[in-house]
Amino acid sequence: MTMPAPPGDQNPKGQEPTAGGPWGSGPWGPSAPHWAYPMAPPPPRNAMGIAALVLGVVGVLLGLVVILFWMSWLPALLALVFGCIGLGRARKGLATNRAMALAGVILGVVGLLISVGGGVLTVTTLNEVTDDAREEAVAAEASTAAEEAAQERERRKEREEERARRLSFGETYTFGDGLKVTVAKPKPFVPDAYVEGHAKGNEAIEVTVTVVNTGPERVSVETGLPTVMDADGVSAELVIDGSGRQKIITGHVLPGKQAVGKYAYSLPPDASDEVEVQFSPDLERWADAYWSGPN
Repeated sequence: MTMPAPPGDQNPKGQEPTAGGPWGSGPWGPSAPHWAYPMAPPPPRNAMGIAALVLGVVGVLLGLVVILFWMSWLPALLALVFGCIGLGRARKGLATNRAMALAGVILGVVGLLISVGGGVLTVTTLNEVTDDAREEAVAAEASTAAEEAAQERERRKEREEERARRLSFGETYTFGDGLKVTVAKPKPFVPDAYVEGHAKGNEAIEVTVTVVNTGPERVSVETGLPTVMDADGVSAELVIDGSGRQKIITGHVLPGKQAVGKYAYSLPPDASDEVEVQFSPDLERWADAYWSGPN
């Protein structure tokens, strides 16, 4: 079977076959080169903007927490960097989330400011606390030093008063209310036949105490008894006999007047030659004074 020729002359003489003819391979045909097809646009690169926004939010939230503000600078700084990269890509048409990247930049700046402000506030607060603690320590040291100085002055005063209350027989010590007390040197005492507190072989002595009121008002005197001991601390025993020579000071002493007490004591044979007499016109008000010397 013979195929009929195609109608008409589809290719004028002297011309090459048209590439785009019905049987040819034109520019859109199967054999067209790859650059002849339209290219699809690349996908937007929005990761930096998203990361900037997330890190900016994290940085601000950390900055608002008192104990975590010091951690906010890192996400805030990353948010600022990623946001700037995202904005650059948006300007080049490579990203479509310019607003997100801009928000990340703003939040990053805010987070950095919060972090810096928190750091400055913390340093300032610590300095104030340190200064206050230092001032308190200095004040405490000064107070302690002042207290120790006051205690030392008090101890020195007590020592001076103690020394002032230690006298020799025949000297006078002035107590409160203008009471002046003198203890004379003890002298031998011979008990009568009826005696208590004196053993055979002991040495009996008589202690004379004179209290003079130099003040403007009468003064109550509640003396009790003097305490007598030798230099070794051996106490003498009070002697009571029927001679009537002993006299206890009691009652009141009028202004310008005096009261004299006489007391007898018995010392053991081995007592030392030094004797000490302790006496106060009123033990509830004044401490004892001490008179001492050879017996």
